[in-house]
Amino acid sequence: MASIQLQGKIFLKGTIKAQTGLHIGGNSGELDIGGIDNPIIRNAFNRQPYIPGSSVRGKMRGLLDRYFNKPLEKRVGRDVRVHECQTPAEYNNCPICQVFGVAPQGALRGKTMPTRVIVRDTFLTQESLDALDKADTDTDFTEIKTEVAIDRITSAATPRQQERVPAGATFGPFQIVHSLYTQTENGKRPPLQDELQFFDTLLTGIELLEDDYLGGSGSRGSGQVAFENLTMTFKSRGCYENADMAPIPIAEDVDIKTLRQSDYTAKILQTISNQ
Repeated sequence: MASIQLQGKIFLKGTIKAQTGLHIGGNSGELDIGGIDNPIIRNAFNRQPYIPGSSVRGKMRGLLDRYFNKPLEKRVGRDVRVHECQTPAEYNNCPICQVFGVAPQGALRGKTMPTRVIVRDTFLTQESLDALDKADTDTDFTEIKTEVAIDRITSAATPRQQERVPAGATFGPFQIVHSLYTQTENGKRPPLQDELQFFDTLLTGIELLEDDYLGGSGSRGSGQVAFENLTMTFKSRGCYENADMAPIPIAEDVDIKTLRQSDYTAKILQTISNQ
């Protein structure tokens, strides 16, 4: 019988800086007449903007679907198509579904690994909150960007408003947690080196996101972000078994390209071998 064992968790932390205005849409159902056409998402308790983990996770997955040239065969609603493996053979060779997970149904029932990545919600730093509180913004912590749609024949203009977190705002600390699993089947366990390649897939997704955009209206200038001040630690099985054992620091205050070029794989493998 196959068995799955957790070997440890990789913690990636840092800040997300809005290089241009950031619009991640919220619910406009409760706005009054004359309100903003496209409001952002806000914390219901304090009305402060934040970045949902689902937005970062979903954007990375979508970019990786195109990077790995995956077929978009699953429909979500009427207009959205995404990639999701349908057979064990496809799943075993798909780094995207291995990292982000897949519904264990149909032919995949009992054939998948646990979802490896968790992306937490990220909130504005206190420094950015203080700066935005003092700034002459259109609303609390945000700006209103007015765009105009022009009729190509009559030149009639239809204005529309979009709420954005201003460029320069910083969210953090963000936290991404990636679990390392090994599966033993028929007495055989694949090398952990293969498992760590899935984490590099996640780092590829972050780099792709930096070169693309987060949220809406990216093709019109919004949503350019940078992942900064990255810190990476590894919490092995020993840390959960022994409360006195501290997580192992892997990298500190680096950018995504520097992290991908580092020897983090060797450090993690050495930590596990020393358990």
